[in-house]
Amino acid sequence: MKTKGKAWQLVVTALLIVVFVYTAFFGVAAKYGDVTTTYIKGAKDIRFGVDIKGGVNVTFVPSDGYDATDEQLDAARLVIENRLVALNVTDYELYVDNNSDSLILEFPWQSGETEFDPEAAIEEIGTTAYLTFREGSSADGELVLDGSMVESAAAQYGPVNGSSSEYYVALKFTDEGAKAFGDATTRLYQTGGTISIWLDDENVSTASVNAAITDGSAIITSSASNPFTQEDVVKMARQINSGSLPFALTVDSYSTISPSLGENSLSAMVLAGVIAFALIVVLMTALYRLPGFLACIALAGQVAATLAFVSGYFPVFESFTLTLPGIAGIILAIGMGVDANVITAERIKEELRSGKSLDGALKSGFARGLTPIIDGNVTIVIVAAILMGAFGPTDGFWAKVFNPIFYWFGPSTAGTIYSFGFTLLTSVLLNFVFGVWATRVMIRGAVHFKPLRNAWLFGGKKEGGADFKTPSINFIGNRKKFYTFSCALIAVVLVFCGIFGVKMDVEFKGGSMITLAYEGDADLNDLKSTIGTELGKSNLTLQT
Repeated sequence: MKTKGKAWQLVVTALLIVVFVYTAFFGVAAKYGDVTTTYIKGAKDIRFGVDIKGGVNVTFVPSDGYDATDEQLDAARLVIENRLVALNVTDYELYVDNNSDSLILEFPWQSGETEFDPEAAIEEIGTTAYLTFREGSSADGELVLDGSMVESAAAQYGPVNGSSSEYYVALKFTDEGAKAFGDATTRLYQTGGTISIWLDDENVSTASVNAAITDGSAIITSSASNPFTQEDVVKMARQINSGSLPFALTVDSYSTISPSLGENSLSAMVLAGVIAFALIVVLMTALYRLPGFLACIALAGQVAATLAFVSGYFPVFESFTLTLPGIAGIILAIGMGVDANVITAERIKEELRSGKSLDGALKSGFARGLTPIIDGNVTIVIVAAILMGAFGPTDGFWAKVFNPIFYWFGPSTAGTIYSFGFTLLTSVLLNFVFGVWATRVMIRGAVHFKPLRNAWLFGGKKEGGADFKTPSINFIGNRKKFYTFSCALIAVVLVFCGIFGVKMDVEFKGGSMITLAYEGDADLNDLKSTIGTELGKSNLTLQT
């Protein structure tokens, strides 16, 4: 009985993974003079979270002393969340202070910036964003509708009115907006008028009314002499979507935030990751020989694919925010990937020890090892999806799926936990591609290479060697000993929890933020010690 597969599958699959790993980590770019063109983004293009790279803390308030209701502030919060998610910024903390009519936002700066510009960072999110559609080309024209009547705006590419394909922006209005827009276009179409879109005092677009539009949808196209580019329509759609606030916002105050751990810690984690991966390669190869080594190649592909999802890989996609909890999600998924390959390799060894041929052992090992792999990974997928639904943006896919459950608890957005769920979910799903499928393709290809067709390479015994003896542990007969040990361990843990307790962080208990100014250089360790002594607190987080 021959195992399915061809010898070339091993070589091709391994080479493809190696090339993909290189591009995902280092990217592909060409430099001509001072201009650098990026074709594939690497790890350096990832947007890192506040805990790694620092960011901005900004307080928004309604402009002109507007007294916003709690519902309006919540609406403003949701709009800002959508802006951040549209930029793939997930490591943010956004709070509403109803007592002072303010929104407090903390978010990281994007990758590739050598000089941190807090004003530019705030502008990226949008300090004031009151969107209006007006008759004519002036900001003082008669109001047609405002941003609260716009349901969505999307950048599109395709044929328009039977002509050649071009970039355009597709608009969708609410029922109230559809009626207002339909009345205005019906009137202006007869006189050849125009409608302009304004984001506060900035003109987003001015378009001629070519037809009466009453179905609640419209498109914004460019002129033949000045066609839109992809960047133009993406920016315009983002501006329109960001203008759906019920009132304009202004900046009350802002400050930059130093990273809580810093890029030096990131470098240390990268080095630790390289060393850990090298140890995994050594252990997997020593314990499981050829299947273990091929599993490590697939594991490298899984890590690279996860980073590719985070970085965006292609320039048209924006980078996701990678935080320290996000890195923890990747590490946990790597463990799941190793576990999947250990299960498969162990199954193959068991079949070889029972006397089956190499082909029979591989076929049986693959079949018997798949069910426990699926069970373990599906459990993690469910957990990751629940985390993204509970702590992600309220209009996100998983939030909508689990809305019947989390509706009773109210919104609880925490970007760091969302980042953990995203990387965990992505990595575990990729484990099916690399840890299961790619590994098995390479193993099936390996057995068709005559030099590799040796049972010892797959965990069997050497030709003429002694038979394997499986260790026998009488778990049932010694169950009382195991029960006693488990209960004693649980009791110790409960005693320690009762004596020392569990300390809740700011995310659970709340807290205070004190801003101090200083001149010259300050010894942050001494400063933290002094402040802690004065306040009688020890769990302080000091950022500059």
